[in-house]
Amino acid sequence: MRIESHHINNIRIAEIISDEVVLRNLEDGLDLLGNVYYQGYDKVILHQQHISPDFFDLKTGIAGEVLQKFVQYRMPLAIVGDFSNVNSKSLNDFIYESNQGKQVNFVGTTAEALARLSM
Repeated sequence: MRIESHHINNIRIAEIISDEVVLRNLEDGLDLLGNVYYQGYDKVILHQQHISPDFFDLKTGIAGEVLQKFVQYRMPLAIVGDFSNVNSKSLNDFIYESNQGKQVNFVGTTAEALARLSM
């Protein structure tokens, strides 16, 4: 895993780049959160392919646990991926509600993520 750094409007945004899944459970989420916080980043971009599919199955509770920590520690997060063909009504509703706020956003491109996080 490496971090690609973006600086926009005096905001430091960490984009996580990896060849493998970096977020499988709450512990991985806390490690990631601590890592970017320790390095002085203000916000995080994480790509869908770096997140375990279990995260997107809301019944597992992983998404709720992890995202709660990002909100609690005031570390805005944008998750980049293709969410257009999600078949779960509860996940669609979750994504919709998340996108109404500024703490957790689900977007289609890195450019969209940077635009959302730079405000």
